[in-house]
Amino acid sequence: MNQRLSQRPLSLDFLRSFEAVARLLSFSAAAEELHLTQPAVSRQIKSLEEELGAQLFQRGTRKVELTQAGRTLLRAVEPSLVRLDSAVRQIRLSRSRAMVSVTTFASFATLWLMPRLADFERAHPGVDIRLSASDRLIESDDEELDLALRGCRPERAPADAIRLFGDVLTPVIGAALAESIARGDAPPLREPADLTGHTLLEMDDGSQIATDQAWAAWLTPRGLERLQPRRRMSMNYTHQQIQAALAGQGVALARLALVADALARGDLVEPFGPGQRQWAQMCYWLVPLGGSAGEARPEVVAFTRWVIAQAEATRLAIGDGPDAETLVDAD
Repeated sequence: MNQRLSQRPLSLDFLRSFEAVARLLSFSAAAEELHLTQPAVSRQIKSLEEELGAQLFQRGTRKVELTQAGRTLLRAVEPSLVRLDSAVRQIRLSRSRAMVSVTTFASFATLWLMPRLADFERAHPGVDIRLSASDRLIESDDEELDLALRGCRPERAPADAIRLFGDVLTPVIGAALAESIARGDAPPLREPADLTGHTLLEMDDGSQIATDQAWAAWLTPRGLERLQPRRRMSMNYTHQQIQAALAGQGVALARLALVADALARGDLVEPFGPGQRQWAQMCYWLVPLGGSAGEARPEVVAFTRWVIAQAEATRLAIGDGPDAETLVDAD
């Protein structure tokens, strides 16, 4: 290979096709993802191999495998394409409408954030919101994210996290089940021991948070660690648990901060009353991701202040006192 050929830049289209085939280990799947025909992808890979003077894939009858040269190229191509795509998105965003990118876990988005967003949108009609659902504490691999709204124990919270409110566990049932109990059509729920006649709804995703907020954490302090309910129903997400309670499928051990509005509307009912609420170890936090608050864009500052104001109302609703970190000026 002459020097001129060895220094010629590689086609970006060829590299995108290579990355897709290497990631999916399938020419047909890569073609579908890239909206190309399989022969077109094959031709691009062949051209790339000719440019490099090396075979990138071992093509079998039923499978495709990377060669050593392919693995070497992939290590360079993957992060380069990620950085390129991120830069393009940043440039496009900077030339378009103001946007705040927020990451939060699915149940917090469904039960707390999204029902309140209309208030922010009315006050800031020129700001778009991008929501990303994830359970990771910090999204360090997405440079476009501005803020994280997370739940964790205080010792796990990042140093710059702003505490929004604490968490309270309380049994809840749907209004329809409460009416059935009142009519005598369902077993009573006058005291915690009466849970033996009902289905317990529980989040069970294997996480520490799920363990902290399992029924055992509420039953044990009441001497009911051996209580056997009519049955148990487990699911991956808190919002699924609450939806099941609203549908009358059982008793959920709810996070009060996430269901306070539903309780106020009467959609959910605390069968044992507020006296059986129990503080949990977890708190909810706002974590700046795009640098210090002082460097944040105006729309990010506005959204941060709005979240803090909304959190104040939630603290009042659940009986959580003011917190010094929460009252820090978002500037």
